[in-house]
Amino acid sequence: MRLAASSLLLGAAASLLSSATALAVRSDNPGSSAGYFVRSLPGQPPGPLIKMHAGHIEVDHATNGNLFFWHFQNKHIANRQRTVIWLNGGPGCSSMDGALMEVGPYRLKDDHTLAENEGSWHEFANLLFVDQPVGTGFSYVNTDSYLTELTQMSDHFIKFLTKFFELFPEYESDDIYLSGESYAGQHIPYIADAILKRNADASIKWNVKGLLIGNGWIDPSNQYLSYLPFAYESGIVEKGSPIADQIEKQVAVCVKTIAEKGRHHVDLNQCEQILQDILAKTKHHKDGKEVCWNMYDVRLEDTYPSCGMNWPPDLSSLTPYLRRKDVLQALHVNPDKTAGWTECAGAVSSSFRALKSKPSVELLPDLLKEMPILLFSGNKDLICNHIGTEELIHNMEWNGGKGFELDGAPGTWAPREDWVFEDEPAGIYQSARNLTYVLIYNSSHMVPFDFSRRTRDMLDRFMEVDIGKIGGTPADSVIGGEKAPITSVGGTPNSTAAVEKEKERVDQARWAAYYRSGEVALVLVASAAAIWGIFIWRQRHRRRGRRGSYAGLGGLKMTGGSRDRLADGRESFDEDELRDLTVASPMFERDRDLEAAEARRYSLGGVSDDESDDEGRIEKRPSVG
Repeated sequence: MRLAASSLLLGAAASLLSSATALAVRSDNPGSSAGYFVRSLPGQPPGPLIKMHAGHIEVDHATNGNLFFWHFQNKHIANRQRTVIWLNGGPGCSSMDGALMEVGPYRLKDDHTLAENEGSWHEFANLLFVDQPVGTGFSYVNTDSYLTELTQMSDHFIKFLTKFFELFPEYESDDIYLSGESYAGQHIPYIADAILKRNADASIKWNVKGLLIGNGWIDPSNQYLSYLPFAYESGIVEKGSPIADQIEKQVAVCVKTIAEKGRHHVDLNQCEQILQDILAKTKHHKDGKEVCWNMYDVRLEDTYPSCGMNWPPDLSSLTPYLRRKDVLQALHVNPDKTAGWTECAGAVSSSFRALKSKPSVELLPDLLKEMPILLFSGNKDLICNHIGTEELIHNMEWNGGKGFELDGAPGTWAPREDWVFEDEPAGIYQSARNLTYVLIYNSSHMVPFDFSRRTRDMLDRFMEVDIGKIGGTPADSVIGGEKAPITSVGGTPNSTAAVEKEKERVDQARWAAYYRSGEVALVLVASAAAIWGIFIWRQRHRRRGRRGSYAGLGGLKMTGGSRDRLADGRESFDEDELRDLTVASPMFERDRDLEAAEARRYSLGGVSDDESDDEGRIEKRPSVG
């Protein structure tokens, strides 16, 4: 029995080793994209499922480092294929926030039911959500191998994209837009810079066309010092009050630290303390509970010391949904990811201090030489507030000017233009020298959570998508009193809705042409019949030697099919003789051929590939308490 048990154990160990080896090989060399195809999604709304892929891609074999992605195909076809990559912040917060609470195709109604997001960013672009750095969300790595620097993160991301495009080469030539929020304000510029360096020696270039960063943590030195001014502006701290005096002392400590250590740091504990002091010193009692202001939306309160970590409300449905076994199976979550999904991984955040990395604001001037960048801010966010973003822009020099100076006009600032969306004040636009800033009214740290359709309009403008010409319904969106200039994306229909509309127009035009052709043919046949009838009538009268004059067509009466007598005694001609002379027209056969040709021309085609046939939470978040 002992020998048999030992044999069983050895057999089981060998089997596990074989499975682990196979898993490692599959992860390192993923093979076909079919293995990532998502055939169904628990709780999906009625109707066809959006074409999507999900799963892990290995980026570091030695440390078992794997990044998880979720990709959605665009809803409509544009003249240029576009891919928008979305990253959430933290560091260590999952991009499933963006997928299911912000810009993705679906929102959770509860922990088991999905509903369509009418402001989804996949309308005219493919969407790619990535949990990164390793250890974030569904991504994983050995627990002694969490990343510490921004360059490590960007190196991993280049490896991820390389393997992703090997799996999905059809997307490699897309126009790429990097987007995200919060601490992704550090990730995105570093990734863009790494792509430009990679492109220098690559045979296939990755076409990064722009960056969009919402409530981004970009320039710590300016943004730390914006906390107290924003607290004054929002009314949560009264200027000149004892609380204000205490917080001003901590601001002085921060200023001194920056002066001593320099501005080239991403994370300074002495400056982080300013925010924590604001939250702690403004806590109060309400309904028998100790509450504090929500650092992500100062219009709201939360229990202390959470101060916003229980927000947004969808989070209570998101966590249980992403821990369901059927959801994990549908999204191909690797069994190696043993821990359940958490929104923000404390271990990732505590390791990723970026002590040797310069802040991403120092990369922006060179990036702005290569591509447009859009920074947007919800005006009710405290932690990455709009005052800090405006200060970093005001102090930054790029493309021959400082701040929002107009190109070629030093000292003249670009105007702030009012943005009205569907008759409601939506915010302010300001642009100069490849940089655009959008302040969005009545919105939080997660602007798309509040206003997904407004941010989709913002994205469409940034990507120069003309939804008025591709079958969509343009939003009533006005900037500076006028609708923004429309940029054409091509003369052919480039959405599925537009294709159907164009087909209907062609069908109507074709049938109108047939109708006109039929009228012309009928006139010709009638004229020929009349002339032939006259000819037959006269010939017969000549043969029979009858005399008389032609009385005109008014004396003819068409009846059955044989000869009838006319009222004046003359004999009518036989219609059968006329029918015998009718030549069969190819017009109707040609019509059928035209219909078939038009159907082939405007056919949307079948399945594009074989798959469909067979196949501790913080977003730039401090530890509060």
